[in-house]
Amino acid sequence: MYSAEPLPHFVDEYLAWLHEVHPTNATFDGVHLHDDLLEDLGRAAIDAQVRTLGGFSRRLASIDPARLTTTERLERPALEANIRSRLFELENVRTWDRSPQYYGDLIATSLAGQALFDYAPLPERARRVVSKLHQVPRLMRAARDNIKDPPGIFIKVGLESLRGTQRFIEDDLPRALASLDDLHLLSDLADASTEASQALGAYITYLENDLAPRARGSFRLGRERLQQKLALDVGITLDADRLLAIALRELSATQEEFRRAASTLDSRDPVAAWARAKAAHPPAGQVVATAQQQLDELATFIQRQDLVSLPDAARVQVAPTPRFYRWTFASMWTPGPFESRPLRAYYYITDVDPAWPAERQEEHLRDFNYGALWSISIHEVYPGHFLHYQHLRQVTSTLRKSILFSSAAMVEGWAHYSEQMMVEAGFRRSDPAIRLGQLAEALIRLCRFVFGLRLL
Repeated sequence: MYSAEPLPHFVDEYLAWLHEVHPTNATFDGVHLHDDLLEDLGRAAIDAQVRTLGGFSRRLASIDPARLTTTERLERPALEANIRSRLFELENVRTWDRSPQYYGDLIATSLAGQALFDYAPLPERARRVVSKLHQVPRLMRAARDNIKDPPGIFIKVGLESLRGTQRFIEDDLPRALASLDDLHLLSDLADASTEASQALGAYITYLENDLAPRARGSFRLGRERLQQKLALDVGITLDADRLLAIALRELSATQEEFRRAASTLDSRDPVAAWARAKAAHPPAGQVVATAQQQLDELATFIQRQDLVSLPDAARVQVAPTPRFYRWTFASMWTPGPFESRPLRAYYYITDVDPAWPAERQEEHLRDFNYGALWSISIHEVYPGHFLHYQHLRQVTSTLRKSILFSSAAMVEGWAHYSEQMMVEAGFRRSDPAIRLGQLAEALIRLCRFVFGLRLL
C-alpha cells in the first residue's frame, strides 16, 4: 500500500535529520541550527541512527511512484542509494570503530567551521565553540569504547590527527578568536579548551601506550565490501578486476602522454626534463603568496574564454594550512550552499615547516613546482571545488544542493576534469610545465587507484 507523502516533504525531513545527527556537515552545508553540537558517536546513538535510517528507507519505498514528477523519478534512486550507503557505512565499513583519525578530524573540522566562516557575530560563534569543546570528553569516551582493534596504520595517522587537533585547540583557536573582548566568554573558552585538550591528551596516551602495542586489525576493506560501497556511493557496478584493468590502461596512456610532453623540453631524457621542471618552484614561505597570484590569472582566463560563469560576490583567501590539517597538501574550505549570503572561502596550502631539515623542505617544495601548483589551484579554486560550490548555491533542488547528498565522484571528478579542461582550452599554452604538472597530478591519482585496488 503506497502512501500519499510528497517526495519533497520526505527530502526535507530526511535532510533535517541528517543535519541533526551530523552537525559538522550541517555547518558546511550552510545550516546553523545545530552549531553548538558535536556528533554523538556513542554506541546507543549509532544503533539509533541505524534504526532511523531503516525507517526512512521504508517510508521512501512506500511513496507512490505514480505521483512523482519526472525530476522526482530521477531523484528517488539517488535518495535510496544515499540511505543504503549510510547504513552500509555504519554496519559494514564501520569507520566509527576502526579509525581514531575519524574522531580527531571531526573535532577539528567542527571547531574550524565556527572559527573560519563569519556567518554570525564572533561572540555568538565563540559560545558555540565553548559548547563543542565541552563535548570533546564525551566524544573521546566514545572513541575509547568503540575502537578496540584498529589497523596499526590507522593508529599512526590517528595520532597525527589528534595531536594536530590538540594543538589547534591550544594555540590556533585562541588566535582565531583573539578579537573577543568579553572577559566572561574568554574565561569560559579557556576552561573549555583546557577540558577538551586534557581529554584529547588522555586518549592520545591511551592510543600510543595501550592500544597501539596490541592492535592487529586489518586496513583492508575487502573486494566484496568495496564493490558494494562503490555501487551505493557513486553508482559504479563494475567489479574490482574490471576497474583495475581500466586503471592500468589509463595509467599506461597517461605515462606515454607525459613522456611526449616532457620530450618537448628534452627529447633525449624526459625524466631529466621533469626533474628540472620540479626544481622551478616558489621559495620556502612564498607558496601561499604564489597561489594567491595565480587565482587572478585563472579567473581572467575563464572569463575571457567564456568557459563558465564566475559569481561576482565570491571571495577566496589563500592561507597556510592550519596545523591540525597539515597532513593535507592543499584543501578548499568553502561556505555551504545554503548560506544566506556569500561568505569568504579559504584555500589552504601546506608550505614547508621551517623546522624541517633543508633536504625535506626542498623535497616538499619540488612537489609545489609551478606546473603542479597551477594544477592544484585549478583543482581547488577555479574552476574546481570553489566554483562548483558557488554554482550549488544557485541550485533550487534540495537534493542536488546539499553536500550531504553529493557524490564524491562528481565533486572530485569535476575538479580533476577541470585541470585537463583548462590545459585543453589553451591556458598558458606556451608553457610546457603546465601540461607536465597536470599530467603529474593525474599520474598520482592513477597510482592511488591501482594501489587501492591491489591492496584489497
